[in-house]
Amino acid sequence: MSQRQNGHRPKRKTVSQSTTRQQVNNNLKTKPGASIGKQIPSIPTSLRTITKQAGDVITYVFDTNVLMEDASSVYRFKEHNIYIPETVLEELDRNKKGDREENRQVRTVSRLFDELIRGNRGLKASEGFLLPGGGRLFLGDDMFPQKPVKALNTNKPDNKIINTCLALAQQNKPVVLVSKDILCRVKAFKAGVNAEDYLHETATSSGDDEQVRTGVHELPDSFWEEVESSLKIEHIEGRNQYTFSHTYLKGVLNNEFLIIGEKFTLQITRKLSSQRVIAREMSVYVNKPSAWRVSPRTLRQAIALELLLDPNVDFVSLLGKTGSGKTLLTLAAGLAQTFDSNRYREIIFSRLTVPVGEDIGFLPGTEEEKMHPWMGALMDNLEVLTNTEFGEWGRSATADLIRKRISIRSLNFMRGRTFLSKFIVLDEAQNLTPKQTKTLITRAGPGTKVVLLGNTAQIDTPYLSEHTNGLVYVIKRLGGNYSRLGHVTLDSVERSLLSAVAEEYL
Repeated sequence: MSQRQNGHRPKRKTVSQSTTRQQVNNNLKTKPGASIGKQIPSIPTSLRTITKQAGDVITYVFDTNVLMEDASSVYRFKEHNIYIPETVLEELDRNKKGDREENRQVRTVSRLFDELIRGNRGLKASEGFLLPGGGRLFLGDDMFPQKPVKALNTNKPDNKIINTCLALAQQNKPVVLVSKDILCRVKAFKAGVNAEDYLHETATSSGDDEQVRTGVHELPDSFWEEVESSLKIEHIEGRNQYTFSHTYLKGVLNNEFLIIGEKFTLQITRKLSSQRVIAREMSVYVNKPSAWRVSPRTLRQAIALELLLDPNVDFVSLLGKTGSGKTLLTLAAGLAQTFDSNRYREIIFSRLTVPVGEDIGFLPGTEEEKMHPWMGALMDNLEVLTNTEFGEWGRSATADLIRKRISIRSLNFMRGRTFLSKFIVLDEAQNLTPKQTKTLITRAGPGTKVVLLGNTAQIDTPYLSEHTNGLVYVIKRLGGNYSRLGHVTLDSVERSLLSAVAEEYL
């Protein structure tokens, strides 16, 4: 009998780390589930110009993209020192203007540096500013080693930063370059410099599965026999509700689903203890679910629709391949709850404006007019949802009515707002950074539902990966910490046979 069948979860693989790496990443963690990413392969110690020993105070040299990602990053290295080269300050200066999140981070960093300088009058720059964790922050010059590396052209910012690392290492200091730029880390590795990603907002962590939870647990029919002694069945609001215990349930979260054999799918509505839950029968077995005349084609689509329509779930994330039905199901559920049940006053639809090809440049008009070229998915799905039996006139009238209750908003103008009784949809969420995702979710006021849609195979934002993007970050950080969250991964393509083949083989 398999581990799952006898009620035990399969053991997860862990990632071994050096003692120093573990210490540093423990400093980075703010919650259980903070992250550790993959290291660049190590090279023999004899070839290194920089070495680390357990207990050493390390000098971390920051690349510009770290500060543009997280202005508070200088506070996250505890007793270790931070070195900011002149090149980084110049790049920050070039990126301080604008409304994008990275521009705001740069301005925050600038204020932070200014406060440190004003609060330490008379302190020499070479002495460094004392940080709360005991380390020091150095705003230093670009430096060059005694024996320059020929491959490092000094005109390029990345090379100047790597040369600074080499020069600091010649002062017998353990030095590590911290950069979000993979190729910069590769070049540093070639030069003999220890280089690491900035890991504070990475979704995966040591000891965790690198795979995102699917929200679905498939169990054999024999599971009923194993819970029979603890099973209690009630009939509430037209559905069966089950209360039972099992050791497997330690790894199950609220609003995840148990597919037991071929006949039962249960939604975990409440965990009474680590091994005991209350689960209700899914509505697919009570009546055929639909929203705005859209019915799910697969069981996982039915699960997604269940979460989207559940008034007790106010955050839903749908992860899935292109053509899996994420946007169509979400819009159908939003329209049904806005027009039919009046649960929400308005649907707000947004996405990050990251081009797949060349940038189309400046767009004139209002906020909504600027966003229209990025809303092809919304328009295509609205066309499907506005098809009626009343012909072209009926379709046009329905479309006009729907558009009055749908607002298209740019993420650039979300900060500072509070949305009450709204159905907020964020498409292409895999292109967001963790901070951008947090900015959106924290806009939700009472009565608002937030839905994040994404496909981690289609990331267009630099420095993000399938493990570091905002969508995966939220799924991992909020899962288990918020009982009104639901997530499901859609595993099949329903758009067309061609779309399914392209997703599989291209």
